[in-house]
Amino acid sequence: MDLVTGAISNLVPKLGELLKEEYKLQKGVRKRVEYLQIELESMSIVLHKVAQLMPDQLDEQVKAWAREVRKVSYDMEDILDTFLVCVERHEPATMDRFKRLLEKMAKLFNKTKARHKIATAIKDIKKQLQEVADRRGRYMVGDIIAKSTVTIVDPRLSALYNDVTKLVGINKASDDLISMLSPQCDDGAYMMDKVKKVSILGPGGLGKTTLAKAVYEKLKIGFGCRAFVPVGRNPDIKKVFKDILIDLDKQHYTTCFNMMILDERQLIDELRGFLKNKRYFIVIDDIWETQSWETIKLALIENNCGSRIVITTRKFRVATEVGEVYNINPLSDDESRKLLYSRIFGIEADCLGNLPDKVSDKVLKRCGGVPLAIVTMANLLVGKPIEEWPVVHNSIAFSSHKDNHHIESTMRILSFSYYDLPSHLKTCLLYLSMFPDDSVISKDPLIWKWIAEGFVCNEKGIGLFELGEQYFNELINRSMIQAVELEEQEGIVQGCRVHDMVLDLIRSLSHEENFLCILDGLDREETLPQSSVRRLSHQNRTVEHNPQARNTSMPQLRSFVTCYCAIGKMIPLLSFRVLRVLAIEYCEFKEGYQLEHLGNLVHLRYLGLIETNIRVLPKEIGHLRFLQILLLNGTGIEELPSSLRLLPQLMCLRADWKTRTPNWIGMLTSLEDLWIYRGADDRSARRFVKELGSLTGLRVLRAGIAVLDENMERDLVKSLCNLRKIQYLQLEIILPGIDDIVDASPWMSKVSWEAEGFVLPRHLRCLLLGCIVFSSLPPWINPSCLPNLSQLCVHVVDMDEQDLKVIGTMPELHDLLLPTSSTVTISNIAEGGYFKKLRSCSMLSSMVQFLRNEDSSVLFHMWNGEDAMPFGTKNDGEGSIAPTIMPCLEFLEFFFFVQTMKDCNGYCSSIGLEYLTALKKVTVRIGCQGASVVEVEEAEAALRRAAEVHPNHPTLELIRHFEDKMVLASDQ
Repeated sequence: MDLVTGAISNLVPKLGELLKEEYKLQKGVRKRVEYLQIELESMSIVLHKVAQLMPDQLDEQVKAWAREVRKVSYDMEDILDTFLVCVERHEPATMDRFKRLLEKMAKLFNKTKARHKIATAIKDIKKQLQEVADRRGRYMVGDIIAKSTVTIVDPRLSALYNDVTKLVGINKASDDLISMLSPQCDDGAYMMDKVKKVSILGPGGLGKTTLAKAVYEKLKIGFGCRAFVPVGRNPDIKKVFKDILIDLDKQHYTTCFNMMILDERQLIDELRGFLKNKRYFIVIDDIWETQSWETIKLALIENNCGSRIVITTRKFRVATEVGEVYNINPLSDDESRKLLYSRIFGIEADCLGNLPDKVSDKVLKRCGGVPLAIVTMANLLVGKPIEEWPVVHNSIAFSSHKDNHHIESTMRILSFSYYDLPSHLKTCLLYLSMFPDDSVISKDPLIWKWIAEGFVCNEKGIGLFELGEQYFNELINRSMIQAVELEEQEGIVQGCRVHDMVLDLIRSLSHEENFLCILDGLDREETLPQSSVRRLSHQNRTVEHNPQARNTSMPQLRSFVTCYCAIGKMIPLLSFRVLRVLAIEYCEFKEGYQLEHLGNLVHLRYLGLIETNIRVLPKEIGHLRFLQILLLNGTGIEELPSSLRLLPQLMCLRADWKTRTPNWIGMLTSLEDLWIYRGADDRSARRFVKELGSLTGLRVLRAGIAVLDENMERDLVKSLCNLRKIQYLQLEIILPGIDDIVDASPWMSKVSWEAEGFVLPRHLRCLLLGCIVFSSLPPWINPSCLPNLSQLCVHVVDMDEQDLKVIGTMPELHDLLLPTSSTVTISNIAEGGYFKKLRSCSMLSSMVQFLRNEDSSVLFHMWNGEDAMPFGTKNDGEGSIAPTIMPCLEFLEFFFFVQTMKDCNGYCSSIGLEYLTALKKVTVRIGCQGASVVEVEEAEAALRRAAEVHPNHPTLELIRHFEDKMVLASDQ
């Protein structure tokens, strides 16, 4: 249903646009357009109501009617877009007088033909829509929205009655949760009396209810009042309150007290009065909305009796509203295998230690550690010989076998999360079925595809990409997709994965609604229903176009996505008349491919060629007036055709490292996202720096700057001042003719940026200026000017303690790269709460040490290896408790000067890693120059010991530098 409302929501504003005077529609046509607009708005209202129901609650006539509306709405949108293309063709920038006259005549002729065509097409569309509306009236579709069904038992109910002794992997999770519910130590005093609230967060099927019930059974004996109450997706809050009261005192509230006469307020009062002076333990299971929690918590009085509250939820926002969050994790490989075998073989499972892992590995990989999926797969395998397991695995999809009640229950649990999504998020989630199993789906290209498809609707005051990013984050927060972070920038989400069960669900829904078709090497092209395919995905296969195949022409195709494929012969682009998204990404062409007929794809919004061996863009790309996104990174394309400057709607241009910067970039005034690195020569680099100031809508800029001198730097500062919407700013140094920029040296700033009036916007989130060396920390880098900054790379020659403290107090700083030539110390890093949210810290030219003093204060040293060594003798501060420093720091990188440390008699066996309680990985760059092999190995051994004694046992990566400058023992 939501796929239909999505199409209509795009149509209604377009029809309004068509009614503008500039299109000069005939009177009769205007009336038909107005009729269509009103009719579609009415249908949209009905369909939004229908979309709130589960599929098994919908009458078949409603489903059939909705499919008809979808087909008509798609056809209508294609017609409108075609009309807009015809009447708004872009006039070339340069043209002589005679050619301009011919162009005007042709334009007038084309507009007349276009108006005549759209008049005829709208007449036909009105007729179709009228027939659909008549059919709806004839069969009273509006009155049969919900069909009568028997009451469906919630499939999660069984989790409340599981035998805990038979559950796998429950012990550690329940111990961790019980620990969180235990009294908290604060300044040495136990806080027994305060109400403690903990939420269990995780996607459907991961065992939240089971865990909550296990902990409830273990702890309930210590509480005089206790209750375990489910809430659900569409809760009756009055019933929730009644269920709590019945659990608290069944005898009183079922026989002696009439709760039916109480309204919501009176039930809250009754609960508060009952719990006022009692120590209670209440579990509220499966909360979906913050509003539900806000109402329920009104009844759970804060009574200072040591009470405990646990809630379970699939939504991050709800979990954080409650209090402390326990993220439930998937089962480990061993736990998953144990659960699978115990469900299949029962008591004999303990005797299966010699069963080859490869027999079950594929099955368990599909389940991803989700207990519900493992149990479902076990029910399919039970009673079957082990030799048949691969056959079952290859034929199974969680979305199939609907006659199996175990699978049906599993998918129903997952579908609760899907049907709870608003319409726009459902459509965005279904689009993810375009991508292969287990693949990492890059965030930015995905959001741009959503935008090109029209899934992201305009909202006043917020850009399309920012709105799409909100959609992406909401899908993560609702546990529908799993966030994937950058390896080189830990803590920065670069994309997502879709769990196999969720992927099966959305592929099933996509197939049922003809949302998209997938060719993954297991299907044959001849099986495609080519007449109605709207979106086509090629995955992990060899694409060989056969001109005799039935799917040669796909006139209604909107998205053509090909990823991880070897392409022999592509389908001709002329086949795609209304294509909006053309993504040929992570593919290799066996023969050269020139994107023939690209200029005919006049509806195209997205062109992605990421990581392909396409080397040339045709000049006809300038005909794509609607093009919004052009992604060329990883192609090796060296030259951008000058016709690109004619694209008025281009919002995103990501060029390759080898792509030369054009001298007309300032004409692309709609750009929001620009990646471009290499200037063709001195002159083009200087022009690029000046023209940057014309791109006032830029939100993301990753650029290479070459041939910098004082005048050019001043132009750069002036241009950057104009970028008032910038959120991500990264400048690299590019030297002309050098392919590898790693060894290019940063340049020393010759201009006072403050004197030029340079100020960055407060909403800036990422500032990476490692290519520029500042003599001192710029005053515009501070918490008050950049309160939202989360990534920072700045190269400063002279730093002092105050400068480091300024950076340390930036409230949202997650990722820090800080090269400096100075030795800096913060005398008490714990006192001011510095670096509270820092997750990743790289000190590429400094050694670091954390040292606890007798008064429990902690020193933070950064040493350049040249100044007097600041490190003192380690002091354990016996009898005192070390304060928490950098509580979120997980990744630390620094330099280690082996010979200098030895010469200064430095104490290096401990660098204070134990004070960084969240540490996961340490990268140490070993400076080997002047040291012997033995000395380097001794230093490395000391660093390994420091990592080994850390409670987290962080991963240690040792990288040697200047090995060729080590000395032999006899040379010392």
